[in-house]
Amino acid sequence: MKKVYDSASSALEGLLRDDMLIAAGGFGLCGIPELLISAVRESGVTGLTIASNNCGVDDFGLGILLQTKQIRKMISSYVGENDLFMQQYLSGELEIEFNPQGTLAERMRAGGAGIPGFYTRTGVGTIIADGKELKEFDGETYVLERGIVADLAIVKAWKADDTGNAVFRKTARNFNPPAAMCGRICVMEVEEIVPRGSLDPDHIHLPGIYVHRLIQGEHEKRIEQRTTRPKATGSAAAGEEV
Repeated sequence: MKKVYDSASSALEGLLRDDMLIAAGGFGLCGIPELLISAVRESGVTGLTIASNNCGVDDFGLGILLQTKQIRKMISSYVGENDLFMQQYLSGELEIEFNPQGTLAERMRAGGAGIPGFYTRTGVGTIIADGKELKEFDGETYVLERGIVADLAIVKAWKADDTGNAVFRKTARNFNPPAAMCGRICVMEVEEIVPRGSLDPDHIHLPGIYVHRLIQGEHEKRIEQRTTRPKATGSAAAGEEV
């Protein structure tokens, strides 16, 4: 079975349609499937519901789909630094289903594991629990959360072999593996495709059985919030007492 494709657009061919649910990996601007997001934009599909931790920034990541108003609803934990996200929500153009961060990750993981729902204490007593089933266990109240099963998952890994066995780097591992697992079809972009058998089995974070299509490409590594301090000069830079 062929898994490696030449481009993001070819990897998504035949998979996209209006009003579908897409699970997108990434955390802030770390580990986002930017090539696949651009291909979704170019396809012109609309009415999308996207489950992802946040929605990028105004001009990068999932934010570019807000610019074209291709997203109808976000299932997210964090609005972040995206002014357009906030504006469209407040104006009623965009629906948002807010989730506690751990709950969102577990909803994806549960969907991928075939678990239709689970109980958690997170969100009990808040608007998160409104309209949801509550149940007591050992004297504590829990809220029922449903697993997410997406029509399509788009994720980004550091490296993978041609079967889709994948390794993620650091923060990119937060949401990419559960997002990949919960998609009926998973398309993954990677920085490097390595020979089959070259990855240590103990270091593989996502088995290739979850990955249906795969591309390799160049990625832009942006920093969402750059925090710096003035460079030391003079005697202070040389380590002298001042």
